[in-house]
Amino acid sequence: MGCKKCSNKGLTDEQKAILTTLAATEGEPKACKEIAEMVGLKSNAVSCRIRSLKNKGLVSSPERCKYTITEEGKQALAS
Repeated sequence: MGCKKCSNKGLTDEQKAILTTLAATEGEPKACKEIAEMVGLKSNAVSCRIRSLKNKGLVSSPERCKYTITEEGKQALAS
């Protein structure tokens, strides 16, 4: 019951923007609200995209409700 954009196999522009933002914070976990402000999306949209990225192994959650990019996420951005 997720949003349609989150079911894409590849990365959307919004997902790439989220990964780029997380990569730029170099390991500093960020909350959805913080990411939303940095990317220019609504918090609930970021939450949906994060869920998809987490399922793909591109984002991890080292703290409750905070996220960082994984090595796989960095590789996905580079490709």
